[in-house]
Amino acid sequence: MDNEEMAVARFKDGRLLKGYVRNFRVDSDVLQLRDPQTQEELSVSIDQLKAVFFVKDFTGSHEYVERKSFGIRKSPGRKVFVKFSDDESLLGFIVGEVPWDKGFSLVKLGKNAKGFFLTPVDSGSNNSRVFVVGSAIKDITIMTV
Repeated sequence: MDNEEMAVARFKDGRLLKGYVRNFRVDSDVLQLRDPQTQEELSVSIDQLKAVFFVKDFTGSHEYVERKSFGIRKSPGRKVFVKFSDDESLLGFIVGEVPWDKGFSLVKLGKNAKGFFLTPVDSGSNNSRVFVVGSAIKDITIMTV
């Protein structure tokens, strides 16, 4: 199908689904995912998800060790460290501001954004970009250096 992207949807409970996504936006309430084997269209509530990993292929390379440090590529945006509620963490870059204020908790700002897109620090990884779901974030740090 036109304009579809391969993606892996990671749920907050640890499950994952692989499929093709089309026309996804940061304010979408539902992720429409087409199963690569059955071609069945699945609808998943964004609130159930931790992140959506837009990938180069569904299998990746088991031998590849993703580098997780800043300075290995030219910065395409602001450096961000994200810690999820399950204590997994992610490093990457965002363009523009984080759509939440950070104080004692993350406070959602306008525009109905459910999260934000992050570009991984390692351009050689299987992930081309990641949609981080705001309700799955425990903490977020904007790196200044």
